[in-house]
Amino acid sequence: MIKEYELNVLPEELVDTETLIKAIARKIGVRTERIADFELLKKSIDARKALITYRIKVQLRVLELERPTLEKIGEEKEIEVEIEPQIETIEVDKYQDVRNAKPVIVIGAGPAGLFASLKLIQKGFRPIIIERGKPVSERKVDLAQIIRQKEINTESNWCFGEGGAGTFSDGKLYTRSNKRGNINEVLDLFVQHGADKEIMIDAHPHIGTDRLSTITKSIRQTIETYGGEYHFNTKVIDLIVKDNKIKGVITQKGDKIESEIVVLATGHSARDIYYLFHEKNWALEAKLFAMGVRIEHPQELINQIQYHTPKYSKLLPPATYNVTHSTKDKDRGVFSFCMCPGGMIIPASTGKEELVVNGMSNSLRNSPFANSGIVVNVKESDAKKFSEFGQLAMLKLQEETEKNMFIAADKTMVAPAQRLTDFIKDRKSSALAPSSYIPGLLPSNMSNILPEFISTNLRDAFLHFGKTMKGFITSEANIIGLESRTSSPVRIPRDKDSLQHIQISGLYPCGEGSGYSGGITSSAIDGINIAEKIAETYK
Repeated sequence: MIKEYELNVLPEELVDTETLIKAIARKIGVRTERIADFELLKKSIDARKALITYRIKVQLRVLELERPTLEKIGEEKEIEVEIEPQIETIEVDKYQDVRNAKPVIVIGAGPAGLFASLKLIQKGFRPIIIERGKPVSERKVDLAQIIRQKEINTESNWCFGEGGAGTFSDGKLYTRSNKRGNINEVLDLFVQHGADKEIMIDAHPHIGTDRLSTITKSIRQTIETYGGEYHFNTKVIDLIVKDNKIKGVITQKGDKIESEIVVLATGHSARDIYYLFHEKNWALEAKLFAMGVRIEHPQELINQIQYHTPKYSKLLPPATYNVTHSTKDKDRGVFSFCMCPGGMIIPASTGKEELVVNGMSNSLRNSPFANSGIVVNVKESDAKKFSEFGQLAMLKLQEETEKNMFIAADKTMVAPAQRLTDFIKDRKSSALAPSSYIPGLLPSNMSNILPEFISTNLRDAFLHFGKTMKGFITSEANIIGLESRTSSPVRIPRDKDSLQHIQISGLYPCGEGSGYSGGITSSAIDGINIAEKIAETYK
């Protein structure tokens, strides 16, 4: 008999398969030998009580007990009968040789562009991927140079290049966008290209930067094997549009690449695309986003807070947190963003005169630091001084805040920072706590750099977080600026049915840069959805 069970187990009961099966058998009241097979479907940490457990969902194949009819009077016996499972066959799209197929230009090799390309190949289209940055291995060299020389390469950095911004992040795959598409399809594609199968089980899966780069190269191998193309170091500077129909793109080299189908998956930091649309009077929309700081604590402190004791089981992973706060007038929220346990803070600027930070973690999450963005919702009224820029007003506010942070850092990549306790008391820090941010920190009063509505609401939120997470407010924590690339402040609008741009036929805005997704998984889902819509429209 095949059954599913949801139950709680201790961390030490998850150390190996044999121990887990014994624990499961004891909890469901059967002998261990009756469990012929089992599959762990999901697991998550339940830290609501002092005793920390894992909540697991398992599928078991249990040998049934049958009492046979006895022809003769005698003692009844229990005999075990194995019931054959009913296996459901799931049909999966297969990759096709698309060397001579209809071409689709895909601008951007981030999660949206790559997963759109994989699905396009499955549907019989030839993706031509145009990426402004470099292949991931070469990109790593540029990132090392950014750290050492403290100078930004505007086309190859933490945001631009193969894999997009997601390649150098924590690699979180958790999303609430389960209504938008098949999350398991995305996870399965990651596993096919080298991710650990654990991501299919964990309630909040992550891959880690060290593995994402290898996975990204594996995806490229699949795409090229079946006839897709990559054009690295190639920046799209214009779209060829005739009679409101897309005809192709023009690159910075002056080359024209033609296709009547273009997927625009440039990411949330490709501001040149927004300016191009603004200049050409192609439809854009302002979109709400959030800005703030990145806060960094010792990971051990976060573990003790979240696991309720300094004596927590060392079998537990580095602890995470998720905090939210509504302002007094309830008109905006303050929340944690991209929390990176066992991670580090990185310079995420894409321009020469801006200072932006972000967080990342490797797969083991073994850094002694925990960091998270703590950001405040930005409203259109906050950008009214830039109203002359129309739909780009929020973008202009984002740019100005990043530039102010750069100026406060003496026009370097050394990030302005402040101890959390000093920020709450509105005083400049004389010295800072240890940090993972390699370019270095500059003791500052962040209230003098951040927009007033951000610093005021951050201060209120931190006081609230200190009540819900005892120990969160500490002199061991720094706040570091600026966290501003939470999402795009601009949306490139598309028709809800055709998914094409509302003005340009054949142009498919896609992923974070279009304003329709946020994070690796939702962007990948959006790419898959776009590819399926293209197949439906052009086949």
